[in-house]
Amino acid sequence: MQTEFRNKPNDLKLSGPEGLGGWLVLVQIGLYFTVLNLINQLFRYTIPAFAPDTWELLTDKDSSVYHWLWAPSLIFEALYNILLLLFSIFILVCFYRKKTILPVLMICFYSTGLIVVILDYILLNQIPALKEVQDTGSTKVIIRSVISCAIWIPYFLKSNRVSRTFVR
Repeated sequence: MQTEFRNKPNDLKLSGPEGLGGWLVLVQIGLYFTVLNLINQLFRYTIPAFAPDTWELLTDKDSSVYHWLWAPSLIFEALYNILLLLFSIFILVCFYRKKTILPVLMICFYSTGLIVVILDYILLNQIPALKEVQDTGSTKVIIRSVISCAIWIPYFLKSNRVSRTFVR
């Protein structure tokens, strides 16, 4: 009788949804969009920024648009986007392999994204040529990141589906 009682709470804990369905479908879509968006950004903005003419225009002290933060900002953006692209692909692999580390990876993904967006905003706001262009767009990106963190971090911490799916 006592063993039956001990087994029942474990059975209840194991019941519930599992698999890559439910809200995890939105996470998958978001990860694919992140990968595609990062590839697009690399080819449309990052690589062209390092072209000799553009790099010289932005980093030459005699240039009319020179600012000392252009070089560190461009390097920071390029490194972050490349690392985020690789990290996103790694997360997708862990996602489909249902690795137990996935919830931690997703929490790092969302929280690091928010921190970098805020740092990027502060850094780029120091460059006068970008200050007026960046105001509304960057604020929206920060708000979107805060909302994503507020939704997805608790989801990965509390969800039965997450705890039942990522077990390998």
